[in-house]
Order: sequence, then structure tokens, then C-alpha cells
Amino acid sequence: MAKTSKLLDQVRHVIRTKHYSYATEKTYVDWIYRFFLFHDKQHPEKINKKGISDFLTFLADERKVAASTQNQALNAIVFLYKEVLKIQLDDISFKHSGNGKRVPVVLSRNEVKNVLSQLDGEAWLMASLLYGSGLRLTECLRLRIKDVDCELNEIIVHDRKGNNDRRTLLPSGLKDNLTLQINKAKLQLEENKRIVGFYGTSMPVALERKYPGAPKQTGWQYIFPSKKPGIDPLSRKLKQHYRNESFLQKSVKKAVGKAGITKNAGCHTFRHSFASHLFEDGYDIHVVQKLLGHKDVRTTMIYTHVLHRNKYNIRSPFDTLPVFHT
Repeated sequence: MAKTSKLLDQVRHVIRTKHYSYATEKTYVDWIYRFFLFHDKQHPEKINKKGISDFLTFLADERKVAASTQNQALNAIVFLYKEVLKIQLDDISFKHSGNGKRVPVVLSRNEVKNVLSQLDGEAWLMASLLYGSGLRLTECLRLRIKDVDCELNEIIVHDRKGNNDRRTLLPSGLKDNLTLQINKAKLQLEENKRIVGFYGTSMPVALERKYPGAPKQTGWQYIFPSKKPGIDPLSRKLKQHYRNESFLQKSVKKAVGKAGITKNAGCHTFRHSFASHLFEDGYDIHVVQKLLGHKDVRTTMIYTHVLHRNKYNIRSPFDTLPVFHT
């Protein structure tokens, strides 16, 4: 067990050196530990390509995991060998999990309106941004004050994986509510500054090293901060984090039920609906691709079941919703 812990600590060290996210660290460490258990905790240097293949095939045959989950396990194992153990792996043959095509769950405009009407406060604003700007849940939660430009009606979304930023729409109908939320975040910063040992908002290590004063600057604060600061798992310092994903996930699930919708809808359904409704309004596929941040247009094509034609005066679908009060 001591050898296993030592190697996992090595994995953590390399991940942090490369400035991967904490979520990636937890995922990789978890899969590598499962890999150890599958091989009775043998050191990976003693496990050959067949051993890796057996594990990945086991995930497909016995565990029936999705293709994306199996790929996640593969990435973790490749990282272990290539980046930690410095062992190059040739092509690995294994049984791939089934990857059947799925049609995305999409809500109609009235259904979007009905779900949003069941939400209020921060949950309403977050869900409205998921739909009105086509954001992923984590992208919404990680928004910082500096990422919003009310003059240009746009939001800058930072891609933590590909390091490619993109611009998307800021619905005019959300400006006032978003401004109020930003003011709340600013007030929380001032209150946090009075706490002894408070280091500011959480930031990528490299950025914080480059801009040491940024964690306490207004622009770098999360728009949707957690209720109070907590100990950062990497630095062990008291920092301000963003709202937990489960807050909105639970709120949306409850709202969908209250709205009487039987579709398997969740937070990501708003992003699907954003794309589909843009196609319904006639926007070009390449325009939608850029707004969603898809690297490959084929990913965007899952929404092209809607007949589309070219238009250039882009308007967020949020601004075409029936009028309702929050």
C-alpha cells in the first residue's frame, strides 16, 4: 500500500507541475488506483501492454462503461506511463465500448420558459445563461467579473483544456440581473478581505504566480462565488471558490419536475436547446460552432436536424422568449 501511495503522490506532483485542473487530478488518480487494484497492486512497470488491454476490455465487457468513460481511463493510464514513468506505449489493442449515436435532448422555447419560471435568484440567472449564452455548467460557474462585457453584449469563455478562449452572446435581457449579481460578488470580496488568512479567489497556479495580486482584484472574482471561502485542496490556503455544480443541477432537476416535463432534461439540455433554436432561427452552422466552442464542425452537426438558412444579425434565443417575471 505504501508503494501505491508513493506512486499516486508522484502522479499528483506531475499533474500539478503541468497545471492540470484539480478535477483532472482527482479523475486520473482514481482511474490509476483502479488500474492498480485490477492487477493486485502490481507496480505498473511490471504490467505489460496485455495487462493494460485486459483492464480496458474489462471496463467494456464487465463494467459496460460508456465509450467516453473508457477513453477517460485510457488517458489516465497513458499519462501514468508517458509523463510519470517515462515509458512510451505503442498502440494498445482492446475492445472498445459501444458508442452509439444519441440525439440530444432539446426543450422547446415554451418548455425553456416553463422551467426557468420555476427557478429564482442565482439558480434562475445561471440557468438563463446556460440557455441564453450556450454555456456549459462549469463554464458558467467559472465566469469571472472581467469575462463579462455589457457594452459589447458578449461573454468571454476560457477553455481550461484547449487553452482556446471564445466569445459568446450576452443576452440583453440578463444584463440587469447579471449586474446585480456582480455587485453581490464585489460585496462578498470586501467581506472576505476582513478574514484573517484570506488569500483571495482561487486561480490556476501559473496565473497566480504571474499576477500575485490578482486573487484579490475585483475583475478576477467569480460571479457566482460559493457562500464562504474554504481551504484550497492544492495550496492549503483559505480561498474563495465558485458555487458547487450540485447547486444548479439539483435546482434544475426540481424545476423540470415542477414544470411537468417528462424529458430527461438537465443543465446541459439548455446548451442543446440554445444551439437547436439558433438553427431554427436560420443561423449558419459555422456561427453556431464558434458560439459553442466546438473544435470540429461535425460536433455541431448533431443539431442540424433543424432546417437552417444563413442570417448574420445574431440575437440570443433568450431574448426571443415570451416575457415573464423573475
